[in-house]
Amino acid sequence: MKKIDGLLIAENSSSKRIIDIKIKDKIVSDLVSLFNNFDLTAIEYKPFTRFTVAKYLDDLTNNELSKYLNDILRDRKTGCFIIGPETVTNETNDIFLVKLSTAVTHLIGTPNYDSMAGKFYARFHVKHEDKSDSYLRKAYTNMDLHTDGTYVKEITDWLMMTKIEEKNVEGGESAMLHLDDWEYCKELYNDPIGRENFTWSSPKSKNVDYKVEHPVFFEDSKGLPQISYIDQFPEPKNMKQGQFLQKLSDALEGSKNKVITKLPVGSAIVANNYFWLHGRKPFKENKNLSRELLRIRGSFFIN
Repeated sequence: MKKIDGLLIAENSSSKRIIDIKIKDKIVSDLVSLFNNFDLTAIEYKPFTRFTVAKYLDDLTNNELSKYLNDILRDRKTGCFIIGPETVTNETNDIFLVKLSTAVTHLIGTPNYDSMAGKFYARFHVKHEDKSDSYLRKAYTNMDLHTDGTYVKEITDWLMMTKIEEKNVEGGESAMLHLDDWEYCKELYNDPIGRENFTWSSPKSKNVDYKVEHPVFFEDSKGLPQISYIDQFPEPKNMKQGQFLQKLSDALEGSKNKVITKLPVGSAIVANNYFWLHGRKPFKENKNLSRELLRIRGSFFIN
């Protein structure tokens, strides 16, 4: 396993494809001080300031972290890492975590505009009661495996989910599935219906007023399978497409090779969005349940 000053790096206990990265307390302390140079408004309003906080983080690891994160995400054998402070303290609060998440993503690429939040990141709660129009906030419903960015025009190479806060929670573990570990990948990838254009839309809460068309499956530069799929948003054009989507959904949820992992508070999971699918198991019912997440998704730097 790679060694970088200021970081604790290990293989995740649930999957050798996922790399765990802990930022040592000394680096976190330095980041807290440096991040205080900018308030959250500056981070939100000035895109170049986001690169400044990213450079703070990279410099504290002798500029090795940026290369390592990109290597992980682009490598088909891995493609996913979990990163966070070695120790969660009062200083690693929600504002710090927004800035840290911003720093990490701006070492990887350019975040997309998140229409739901009206900025480059979104924060949202999962609570006991919910009246939203998507699975995102439904605490007691399984969030089936999917990829992000299926219904937008922007390229979505990667996504980050940061757990900001969690109280009175049992269950709700992250579910992940790598395409190369999926038992039914070859069968469904080779089905010609999966290469047809599907229409993809979104509910009102997403604030996207258009529809897009693209296939479920496509291939990378090496001819390997990639996927863009979410169960809630496709609009089948005929019976064949409807049956294909049902078969696809059943095969994903029925996979015995899903990785079930619990994301620690203060940590973020970052994954390649084209060969990793992600979801969430239901929570155990609790009227005081509360979880807050941060989401950033975007494209790799061209250079």
